[in-house]
Amino acid sequence: MQVYQQSIAACCIQDWPKERMLIQVLDDSDELDAQLLIKAEVQKWQQRGVHILYRHRLIRTGYKAGNPKSAMSCDYVKDYEFVAIFDADFQPGPDFLKRTIPHFKGKDDLALVQARWAFVNKDENLLTRLQNINLSFHFEVEQQVNGVFINFFGFNGTAGVWRIKALEDCGGWLERTTVEDMDIAVRAHLCGWKFIYLNDVKCLCELPESYEAYKKQQHRWHSGPMQLFRLCFVDILRAKVLKFSPPLAIIYIW
Repeated sequence: MQVYQQSIAACCIQDWPKERMLIQVLDDSDELDAQLLIKAEVQKWQQRGVHILYRHRLIRTGYKAGNPKSAMSCDYVKDYEFVAIFDADFQPGPDFLKRTIPHFKGKDDLALVQARWAFVNKDENLLTRLQNINLSFHFEVEQQVNGVFINFFGFNGTAGVWRIKALEDCGGWLERTTVEDMDIAVRAHLCGWKFIYLNDVKCLCELPESYEAYKKQQHRWHSGPMQLFRLCFVDILRAKVLKFSPPLAIIYIW
C-alpha cells in the first residue's frame, strides 16, 4: 500500500507552479481493491488543490506501451510541452522538475533528459547488493559515456522527461515490443533528436528482493532488445548518420 501512496505524493509535492503541471496516474491493474485505493489517494490530493487525474483503461491493449499511448491521446495533453514519466515504485525528489526542465531551454533538438535511479533497498540482501553494483555501473559508466561521446543511450522507461513534440515526431509509443522505452529512444535518435543524462539527479526506487521477481524482470530486459533489434535493423542501416550503441505516473509541464 505504501508504494503507490509514496509515489503519488512525490509527484504531487513537486516544487513547480501547480497551474503549469498536470499529473496523470495511469492504473492498468485488474484488481478492483487496488483501483479503489489508488482512486481514493488521487481524490485526496485533488481536494488539496493538486491538478491530478486518475485514469484506468477498460481495454488493456498493448500493456505498458499501450498505457501511455492511450493517456497521451487525451485532448488536454496538447496544452503541455513536456512529459515526465515514473513507474509505480519511483519517487522523484521535490526538485526533480527544477533540475531537469531547464536543460531544454535553448535546445530545440533535445528530446529526453534522463535521471539516474537510486535504490532504497540496495542493502536488503545479497541479491539487491549485487543488483546495485550492476546497475550503478550501467548508470555511472554506460549511460554517461554513451551520452557524452555518441549522444545516445536507451531511455530507462522511467525517471525521464520527454519533449512531447519529439515523441510525436518519432511515431509515439508502439506496442510492438516489451521494451517500449528502448524502442522509442532508438526511433527518436534516428529522427535526429538529442538526449541528456544527469547522473547527479537521482530518483528513488526499489530493486526486486526475490529471485523469482528478479528472473521475470531480467527475462523482459534481455529478450526485448533482441526483438527490437530485428524490428529496427533495417531502419538503423538506412540512417544517414549511424551513432547507435545497443545496449506509473505521468506529469505534463509547460
